Amino acid sequence: MQCHRDLAVSQALWGCTQAAPPQHSAFMQLGPAWGSRPGWACGKPRPSMDTVDATMEKLRAQCLSRGASGIQGLARFFRRLDRDGSRSLDADEFRQGLAKLGLVLDQSEAEGVCRRWDRDGSGTLDLEEFLRALRPPMSQAREAVITAAFAKLDRSGDGVVTVDDLRGVYSGRAHPKVRSGEWTEDEVLRRFLDNFDSSEKDGQVTLAEFQDYYSGVSASVNTDEEFVAMMTSAWQL
Repeated sequence: MQCHRDLAVSQALWGCTQAAPPQHSAFMQLGPAWGSRPGWACGKPRPSMDTVDATMEKLRAQCLSRGASGIQGLARFFRRLDRDGSRSLDADEFRQGLAKLGLVLDQSEAEGVCRRWDRDGSGTLDLEEFLRALRPPMSQAREAVITAAFAKLDRSGDGVVTVDDLRGVYSGRAHPKVRSGEWTEDEVLRRFLDNFDSSEKDGQVTLAEFQDYYSGVSASVNTDEEFVAMMTSAWQL
């Protein structure tokens, strides 16, 4: 349970001696990168579900080998590749992203994933659908408590958590760096958000980013009861 307590960032940022959740570089190598390959299209017949499921499990296992933040790191990286905000990636972007992350997929496996989440036949991968499928499966009880924790933080109800939202939930006054004058209370709250935020650190956390992080945490907790108890304690639900 010690590692689970370390992941309860609300405790880590309010005066506890435990460290905040480890931040992993999106470029950390997960295995030998597969080399440059010719471009490929998403217009071929879709592979069987069993084949794609096996590929996704392979990706998921490699991400989780980095710890609780593995899924989050991959999601951050691919959302950053979505420069035009379309929430989709073309085949080349997906292939190059996997190579930069060092993920071990052969060309046919990567093509299969792309075709599976090409929802509209446009030849692009639906980024959010892919990332949602990559998260480790969670029970309804776990999904519900994650959503409840986010809802508590999202006081404005606009779907994002900001420093203004946190001011009404937590106080940073007890943080040792606030007491010493090194940080302001707003700096404490901003650093808290950075644990969940995307690579751009825009001071806003979406439900998807929150779920990305806690899906990795969930994978290391054996029972629903233990996970729900951890979340309830960490977020005072």
